[in-house]
Amino acid sequence: MQNDPEHYARLVRRAALAATLTATLLIVGKLIAWLGSGSASLLASLTDSLMDVAASLLNLMALRYATQPADDQHRFGHGKMESLAAVAQAMFIAGSSLLLILHGIDRLAHPSPINQVGMAVFVMVLSTIATAALLLYQRYVISKTGSLAIKADSLHYRSDLLMNLAVLLALGLSAWGLGMADAVLAIAIGLYMAWSAKGIAEDAIQHLLDRELPEQEKQQIQSLAEAHPGVHGIHDLRTRQAGGTRFVQMHVELADELPLVDAHQIADDIEAKLKKALGNCDVIIHQDPISVVTASRAKE
Repeated sequence: MQNDPEHYARLVRRAALAATLTATLLIVGKLIAWLGSGSASLLASLTDSLMDVAASLLNLMALRYATQPADDQHRFGHGKMESLAAVAQAMFIAGSSLLLILHGIDRLAHPSPINQVGMAVFVMVLSTIATAALLLYQRYVISKTGSLAIKADSLHYRSDLLMNLAVLLALGLSAWGLGMADAVLAIAIGLYMAWSAKGIAEDAIQHLLDRELPEQEKQQIQSLAEAHPGVHGIHDLRTRQAGGTRFVQMHVELADELPLVDAHQIADDIEAKLKKALGNCDVIIHQDPISVVTASRAKE
């Protein structure tokens, strides 16, 4: 996880731009191949690429907003725009999956031969290579940023990679005389995309609802705070994430006689350790005298 918000913004914007350019190039190739072949599964892939461009453009604009620094009207930053972009992507994916399923059903009811299979195969092989390269770059960006919007985009393009492979299979089977395989795989691809959309939407909505950080990260936060020699314990730990920023709030239990300047220094030390471990995060620490905490617990 990167500590530098500017580096985070630069990486996620580049990943979004790369996805937009890749999807645009794939549309041109798939459109030419579909017009020549008439393949239902290739049309499914073309439709999804059209959705990819729309989703990636939306993602690019959302990330430009989400990575802006906090201002007077948005003191916690603009990170939740990433989650909103992910929800919008899920809607795009769900809509395209429905179109693919309906088209596949229509092709089953009204079968037609596939033409120029060789050209279609060539285009799909190039599409597969381009999509795989994009996914490798997105994986790198995710490993450095943890961006929810890029994760959603990557999930979308992983389904594209599977779709490209399925289209190649359908074209091969059709060439062997199994024409129904083209329509069946188009329906199967649509169902898979719908399932992917469900996962993206659920994760994004949980972020919008300020879901707690994973338990492993919360335990790491607690361990780092309690490891400080001046801390007797912590309580009321609260966490959430918006975009690339983690928000951490906690109460630390300190000795009654500790001077205020020393208590402040302890809080600063803990904050520095958390930022080093977690990357870009916003930490609020409240200091409690240990006697007050002990008395409060005794009443409970």
